[in-house]
Amino acid sequence: MSRAPLTVVALGGNALLRRGQPLTADNQAQAARHAAHLLAEVSGEHRLVVTHGNGPQVGLLALLSENYTDVEPYPLDVLDAESEGQIGYVLEVELDNAIHDQHTVAIITRTLVDADDPAFQNPSKPIGPVYDEETAKALAAARGWTVKPDGEHFRRVVASPDPKRIVELPAIRHLVDAGFLVVCAGGGGVPVVDDGNGGQRGVEAVIDKDLASALLAADLGADHLVLATDVDSVRQDFGTPAERRIAEATPAGLRSLELAAGSMGPKAEACARFVEATGGTAAIGSLEQLPEILAGRAGTLVRRDGADLTYHDAMEAVA
Repeated sequence: MSRAPLTVVALGGNALLRRGQPLTADNQAQAARHAAHLLAEVSGEHRLVVTHGNGPQVGLLALLSENYTDVEPYPLDVLDAESEGQIGYVLEVELDNAIHDQHTVAIITRTLVDADDPAFQNPSKPIGPVYDEETAKALAAARGWTVKPDGEHFRRVVASPDPKRIVELPAIRHLVDAGFLVVCAGGGGVPVVDDGNGGQRGVEAVIDKDLASALLAADLGADHLVLATDVDSVRQDFGTPAERRIAEATPAGLRSLELAAGSMGPKAEACARFVEATGGTAAIGSLEQLPEILAGRAGTLVRRDGADLTYHDAMEAVA
């Protein structure tokens, strides 16, 4: 097991809870069980570290907090921690049930960010459920939210500062080295900043889990980073007649594309950062195809060298 490649798999919030699906505990548990069985298929050949998104869940917690008016709504960093514990617990149970030769440990993880990050002035991270445009704008006016398009719908968006350091990295590394399957950096980790006195304080934000996962993977010296989501690959000219599925890319190739800032854009940047930092391989693709992605047969594979962009249709034509 110690000689197996170390692979960080980031489970998207919408892969764990399907887009538009009711935000129920049963739905989340069923999705986590399905994800655990897919992870179990590759656990014999990879040492796994699992991260996860929290956008739908933290948004729901924020709604619940705002609607209980006897106390002030809880700040986003506390809700981040709540969602990280909630999802981490569910994944911990399902992974232990599915993988019998390893114990799973879920860690509430803090991620250091810069208090002066310009992201605090330009919210971009979608959280919570989807709305139609009219409902979203009415909620924005009533609650002081910022809302932006998310595919065909609208969602609340919040600040998403760039992750600088995974605070619990030494503990995560020790657990991985000891043979545990670690679930960590959920929702990108709880955002904290230096308080100027040698300590830390939480801030109102939700860190992008893909960028945090790339930082974690690089600092752990991982061999592979997989961003498992609810789409099968990165797409050039998405939603147009010229749309094409990208099979392989370099960091420069990914950065040449125009990708949505709140969804695929951070995934592409996360893969580029990891590959540039480590020389390892990264991939973006559907959670349903995780074994095929790790075998190089599905998704979008990101390498340091090679053609900037290669397309699935071209490869299929050759085959």
